[in-house]
Amino acid sequence: MSAPLLQPAFTDPVLDAQRGFRAALKALAGPGLTQTLHATPTLEGLAPATYALCLALLDVDTPLWLAPSFDTPLIRANLAFHCGCPLTANRETARFALLAAEDLLDLSGFEHGNDRYPDQSCTLLVQLPDLRGGAGLVWKGPGIETAHAVALPVAEGFWSERERRNEFPRGLDLFFTAGQDLIGLPRSTRITQERI
Repeated sequence: MSAPLLQPAFTDPVLDAQRGFRAALKALAGPGLTQTLHATPTLEGLAPATYALCLALLDVDTPLWLAPSFDTPLIRANLAFHCGCPLTANRETARFALLAAEDLLDLSGFEHGNDRYPDQSCTLLVQLPDLRGGAGLVWKGPGIETAHAVALPVAEGFWSERERRNEFPRGLDLFFTAGQDLIGLPRSTRITQERI
């Protein structure tokens, strides 16, 4: 591994990883609500929230699949060094996957768990340019008192692709990131086009 490729990660690895992990938990517990990660490190090609989630969630037991836009020597070297996560070319063996908006129309191959072990599904980290500006949809389900209106800028076909992969308790959990912000979308959340 070439030393110049390596960039700084968390300033305080333990506390910052705990903050990132708590933000991830809050994002899944309150689907559709924006969580902000402050004082996050930067890495070219990754939004600060994306990088912070990787540093907090990935380790030697979590094979990571990279979409082509993230499969760069810099990203590979830093995630391997700071997280220790093995990188896999096979979607089937990935516990996490790093995707961009253009990758959301084909979620085939990612493990969505089974009835006995639904937690063995792959978690998708989706980096977007913004967390607003898309079609307004209504999110309902556990962690949402009545409904949340969310307008992620993703292709309309993504929602039907997600629906095909979700049969609760099996399914894919997602984190959407932009800048220092993230939104969680657990498999238990239902998405509709109704108005609030």
